[in-house]
Amino acid sequence: MSAPVPPLPSEQGRLEELYQSVILDHNRRPRNHRAMEVADGRAEGRNPLCGDEITVWVRLEGDTIADISFKGAGCAISRASASIMTTAVKGHTVAEAEALFERFHELVTTRTPATAELGSLAVFSGVARFPVRVKCASLSWHTLRSALRDGAAAARAQ
Repeated sequence: MSAPVPPLPSEQGRLEELYQSVILDHNRRPRNHRAMEVADGRAEGRNPLCGDEITVWVRLEGDTIADISFKGAGCAISRASASIMTTAVKGHTVAEAEALFERFHELVTTRTPATAELGSLAVFSGVARFPVRVKCASLSWHTLRSALRDGAAAARAQ
């Protein structure tokens, strides 16, 4: 198996510009940015190093994430990550969301190239070069994991 061919500098530059524009768009106009009145799971997350804060709500139908939303304040990476995360996991099973979290976490903590299965989450491929930004990008994902645990606990209690 041969090593991937690195993109030409001009291709790399255009790709980074595209990624930056996607991140800025999701920061300025975050998707699913609202409190959820009726939710099965809710969790709060905070990054004490930079002050990012987020609350994630999930509504489950069986094992499927029927709806997800977030509210919070933070840097562009944090808000964009939360926004893209909500669009990526909505309609998927809890197990699929967990698997996607693992692939995303690998993307932002290593220099593993993005794969097609990550879809729009690939815009965070450059985060691994800036270790201080990993927590910004992954805060919403860790908070989602806690919200899903909260939802599962609530379902078991019923």
